[in-house]
Amino acid sequence: MRNRFFAGLLTAALVDPDLVLITADLGFGAVDEFVAARPGQFLNAGVAEQNMAGLAAGIALGGGRVFTYSIANFPTLRCLEQIRNDICYHQADVTVVAVGGGLAYGALGMSHHATEDLAIMRALPGMAVAAPGDPAEVDAVLDDLLTSGGPAYLRLGKTGEPSVHPGPVSAPRGTSLLLNSAGLPLNSAGSGGGEILLCSTGAILDVTCRAADLLTSGGIRADVRSFPWLDPFDTAAIREAAAQYAAIVTVEEHSIVGGLGSAVAEVLAETAAGVPLIRVALPNQSSSVVGDQDFLRGAYGLDPESISRRVRDHWEAHRGLASQVR
Repeated sequence: MRNRFFAGLLTAALVDPDLVLITADLGFGAVDEFVAARPGQFLNAGVAEQNMAGLAAGIALGGGRVFTYSIANFPTLRCLEQIRNDICYHQADVTVVAVGGGLAYGALGMSHHATEDLAIMRALPGMAVAAPGDPAEVDAVLDDLLTSGGPAYLRLGKTGEPSVHPGPVSAPRGTSLLLNSAGLPLNSAGSGGGEILLCSTGAILDVTCRAADLLTSGGIRADVRSFPWLDPFDTAAIREAAAQYAAIVTVEEHSIVGGLGSAVAEVLAETAAGVPLIRVALPNQSSSVVGDQDFLRGAYGLDPESISRRVRDHWEAHRGLASQVR
């Protein structure tokens, strides 16, 4: 996902001299090709994220189109005041890019875990929030960001995330994508024929699809809907799902507070459909566990087996209620 982003950004920079990339003294290796091709459109702000955000706002208000880049929570939480006051308040054309969303930098500990970022960014007025699920969604989201501009937040995985979509996709802001458990596209409006819907945001999409496959192979038909945008949010898709599925499940590599599960719950609370909602997410606590991303996903019940087991347990316990709702 990170490499796909930089490839797309460089393509845009080659034809737009006003596009500027600012990094907080990291990403070298990943940004080398951009720097070599467009050295005049690249700045290293150093380990000074507040300065990076203020600098980005100034360049944008002067007519530039700016992307800031850093690891996980550093370009968001460390400079939140500057994002709120300098970028959002002035509607500056700045996209804040975070690499390593969720637990991607798990071995470095909680200081590098981005587990509250989506909640905080979607609370800022005027901030578009994107968390694509695979490289194809990165392309689609970046196309929109380059066309529509900022303020915006783009949350990426680290590297090596598998492709879920078999080809290019279209995902203008505020839309979502309906898939089956194998990641194949279904009709974007309406049910894919499953009994339950698994909703996913960010780089955990592949895990969500594998969990859906386990459920389907075990006799519970599951569809997957990917939400590359959390703000604006595809409320229509959730309203339709509430009328068409017996249960809705949200899966996210983020705190259970304020992310995808909260966004879906907000819609359902105003829908009065009565459909059960199962939120699979990280607990609202600082992690004291250290390990790579796969290890931490397993430790917190975010691996395919744990997700499918939790959904199955809930399904068995509430089968009668689910049948009445359907």
